[in-house]
Amino acid sequence: MSGTTRKSHSPDQDLGWALGVLLRAYRDTLPPTLGDFPQGARGYQTLCEVVRAEQPSQLALAHRLGIDRTVMTYVIDDLVAANLVERQPNPSDRRQRRIVATPGGRDAVATLCGQVAAAEAAVLGALDEQERTVFRRLLAKAAGGLADSGADACEIIDATS
Repeated sequence: MSGTTRKSHSPDQDLGWALGVLLRAYRDTLPPTLGDFPQGARGYQTLCEVVRAEQPSQLALAHRLGIDRTVMTYVIDDLVAANLVERQPNPSDRRQRRIVATPGGRDAVATLCGQVAAAEAAVLGALDEQERTVFRRLLAKAAGGLADSGADACEIIDATS
């Protein structure tokens, strides 16, 4: 090495370590909360996105959530089979089908919102409520604003209740 010394990173400076710990905790905490929800966390996140009604098609949903489009077909099929969403013609484009939440899908999100929030609070238990809010905002910003495209599904359900 040339005249520079390599600085070791402490855990509080290691983004990969911190993200890995949080992701593992999230992955371990969320499934019991969701029980037998179709497609687990992936299905729940898809349904939340459908409730927001911002994605005009199944393909747009797949892009938004980072799910392969062929896998998204199976996710939507399972949500349709559970009567949580339905495919409807898109009035703007006859070639597309819009994915729309059914009343049962909206009820499912409303029921699970509090439980998922409690699971997420447990994962972020080292942070107080104000720090969690800031953390979520910064995380969404770091993710390119993708998670900050409008109200979350729980807020939408609350507003319509």
